[in-house]
Amino acid sequence: MEYTQLGRTGLTVSRLVLGTMNFGPLTDEADSHTIMDAALGAGINFFDTANVYGWGENKGRTEEIVGSWFAKGGDRRDKVVLATKVYGNMGADGEAWPNHDKLSALNIRRAVDASLKRLKTDYIDLYQFHHIDRSTPVEEIWQAIDTLVQQGKILYVGSSNFPGWKIAQANEAAARRGSYGLVSEQCLYNLAERRAEMEVIPAAQEYGLGVIPWSPLHGGLLGGVLKKEAQGGRRATGRAADTLADPDSRAQIQAYEDLLDKHGLEPGEAALAWLLSRPGITGPIVGPRTADQLESALRAVELELSDEVLAGLGEIFPGPGPSPEAFAW
Repeated sequence: MEYTQLGRTGLTVSRLVLGTMNFGPLTDEADSHTIMDAALGAGINFFDTANVYGWGENKGRTEEIVGSWFAKGGDRRDKVVLATKVYGNMGADGEAWPNHDKLSALNIRRAVDASLKRLKTDYIDLYQFHHIDRSTPVEEIWQAIDTLVQQGKILYVGSSNFPGWKIAQANEAAARRGSYGLVSEQCLYNLAERRAEMEVIPAAQEYGLGVIPWSPLHGGLLGGVLKKEAQGGRRATGRAADTLADPDSRAQIQAYEDLLDKHGLEPGEAALAWLLSRPGITGPIVGPRTADQLESALRAVELELSDEVLAGLGEIFPGPGPSPEAFAW
């Protein structure tokens, strides 16, 4: 496993992040524990979750599974850089009770204590805002965060799904308070979705945030979906199915798979390796449902794409270009 620093911090993290969103909804507790053991054994020390994972009436279930794994001992908690998130409403479906979501000081205090209980730990390494809150003043958010840092409940703070201007606003407000500010941004970024290159990633680099891409295979679209369909395998769903419904997009994915087949590369591994080669990227989040999927992701860390392959990928999936030149001059 390769390691890097998380943004401007002194925190050392693996270049693959274990995403746990499938733990509970798609992967049972025993298999989730097996995957976490395998990830730790392979050197992955960066685990990502969120308080809402488990979804529906099972919100919080994923954190509980991670917590039960920590409780097994063996220095599991001490070896893991633990990241979770706050924002989504934790009330039961249909019960969006006031102050049980977003980033008010009240909800942040309530949410972090609930996460700590489910995770069976007394601190969270990286506490992430899952979305921007358009109604809570940023000064209130930092006041709540500073209190949690002083209490030792959280160590670092990150954002997720923030636009570039919001990253700037948050860190400028933190600087005025003498707070450390955001140290990471978790955003949608992959070969098929490169808009983050215009504003989000440059802002993150300017303010010293590590970038943690989620959905690195774009919902399976970049994992060899057409080849799997042709072989009678699992059909595309969600974001991937929506994209393939467009003939031009389908042709683009076919060109992508043909290029990698020509060079003897597995699409999913190549997509992860491309992200690992991009400037400003700490490491993509991989969310395996099985141990075999984890093994495939691990191979990507050692995969170095040739200049020819990188150029070919750039032709098939051209980025938007830098800002403001991408939309002005």
